[in-house]
Amino acid sequence: VTGNEGYIGSVLTEALVEHGYRVIGLDNGIFRDVAFVPRNARAQVQITKDIRDTEPDDFNGVDAVIHLAGLSNDPLGYLNPEATFAVNHRATVRVAEAAKAAGVRRFLFSSSCSMYGVSKDDFVSEDAPFNPQTPYAEAKVAAERDLGRLADDHFTPTYLRNATVFGVSPRMRLDLVVQNLVAYGHLFGVITILSDGTPWRPLVHVSDVASAFRLFLELPREEVHNRAFNIGHQDNNLQIREVAQTVRETVPNTTVEIKNENPADARSYRVSFERAYGVGFQPRVTVREGVREIYDAFRRVHLTREDFESDAYITLKRYQRLLANGRMDSALRLATPELS
Repeated sequence: VTGNEGYIGSVLTEALVEHGYRVIGLDNGIFRDVAFVPRNARAQVQITKDIRDTEPDDFNGVDAVIHLAGLSNDPLGYLNPEATFAVNHRATVRVAEAAKAAGVRRFLFSSSCSMYGVSKDDFVSEDAPFNPQTPYAEAKVAAERDLGRLADDHFTPTYLRNATVFGVSPRMRLDLVVQNLVAYGHLFGVITILSDGTPWRPLVHVSDVASAFRLFLELPREEVHNRAFNIGHQDNNLQIREVAQTVRETVPNTTVEIKNENPADARSYRVSFERAYGVGFQPRVTVREGVREIYDAFRRVHLTREDFESDAYITLKRYQRLLANGRMDSALRLATPELS
């Protein structure tokens, strides 16, 4: 599992270990110090390196690779678009080539529904045209294209296009829309929406994403070979203002404020998950349940404004701090691997 110490990776690693898998993790360690909630299990073997430096030897004896590692959101993608393509596109292909050379037979790529960008279709299927709006999404499109060229009788890439993820993780992120709105309501009593609230987003709980990856490890090759699957919950296609309303109904003494300061964010799309449902994917957690889980976790860990403003839970802030103190270069490479 690349990116095994990240937001999705830490949850997925726990799930795989609990189901009897031997997990080798590969991660640069940028967020290794973050422990929002305790980790119940870790990878049995940990490799600390940048994915741009992966070699076939990193994958000796491995049956399958789940590739999560990358620059993980749009704001970070804009920090250095060239580095975004270097990591999310070219390094993804490098990881796959190294894995294939080592004899790995299955490669699950953590892709994104953000590739659809803006769509007027009722529900976007995997066959819809791409309309990426950001460097992050453009790099995902390029990565899928080039991974497909590696597919053959001995190497099976599969593309899991995740909806926007929410839910509690040991490596928590507060820059994702659901937990961001819950944090605003919990800490400030005002749920602030910078758009007009009408854009649609497909949403999926982090535990359901972990379940999806485990399912796709085990499905017959002919069902998944060089195919894309949207990963999400059909009932979680919601407008941002609907998410905010759910937060208002869950977090006491809160109001919703629509500022409409970011009309340039044109992303709006609803997604069909029928293909994944058709091969046995069964997401379980609704946004309403996730909002309650997140709010309860914030109270349990006594989340403070200082926590919310720190770089522990905001990806862009962590990179900016590392750049400012010289621990990361302009290509977004760590000067030295992060230590526990």
